[in-house]
Amino acid sequence: MVEALNLFKRYNNKPVVNDVSVNIKKGKITTFIGPNGAGKSTLLSMISRLIVKDEGEVLIEGNDISKVKDRDLAKKISILKQTNHINIRLTVRDLVSFGRFPYSQGNLSKDDWLRVDEAIEYLELGEMQEKYLDQLSGGQRQRAYIAMVVAQDTDYVLLDEPLNNLDMKHSVQIMKVLRRMVDELGKTVVLVIHDINFASCYSDYIIALKDGEIVKEGHKCDVIQSGVLKEIYDMDIQIQDINNQQICVYFS
Repeated sequence: MVEALNLFKRYNNKPVVNDVSVNIKKGKITTFIGPNGAGKSTLLSMISRLIVKDEGEVLIEGNDISKVKDRDLAKKISILKQTNHINIRLTVRDLVSFGRFPYSQGNLSKDDWLRVDEAIEYLELGEMQEKYLDQLSGGQRQRAYIAMVVAQDTDYVLLDEPLNNLDMKHSVQIMKVLRRMVDELGKTVVLVIHDINFASCYSDYIIALKDGEIVKEGHKCDVIQSGVLKEIYDMDIQIQDINNQQICVYFS
């Protein structure tokens, strides 16, 4: 389990995350939702130690992550940021192999390459694995970065807007891959997602933030409610039950 306790983050004395505490349940998909500026990505980045918290603590299986060595933490938590830029020219396969760095330190073993191959297959990137990243569409590159995270093979996988640049088909593919990672491999996945229907259909738990604070958290059925969503997004959202899924209708 990951516990975030009384986290604060301020920029120019303005609170972006304001005294937030969350428990991330192991072996589940937990999704952060909320409007722009709610503090979702900042909270995720503090949990992964990608940015420094101002106050509070983060525990992973009872251990304070601020005291864990970088290499050891990278074997436990992987994170995909919202924007990714690599200045060197890499093939898809090269990029995915970076996920093995915490284990191999650049000298990949046979087992490391097996994990790379599995991740490439998982994301259906086999036909383009020798292509360079600058030859790919934005969606294809995004899938390659997610494959790198899969190859890292950590217990906890944190993804900030993983559906960026993806069309409907590949967005569904990514969410199904994440669902399989949880259900078949026992991973713990934490997401920041803007599309509340993806959150509703694939999450186990949802944590809704607004103005740097938690508005509502719990099982997805408890959060995907018209009254709760109105409080979060300041708009009327109808909920329809379609194929046993709670679908949010907010276009009218």
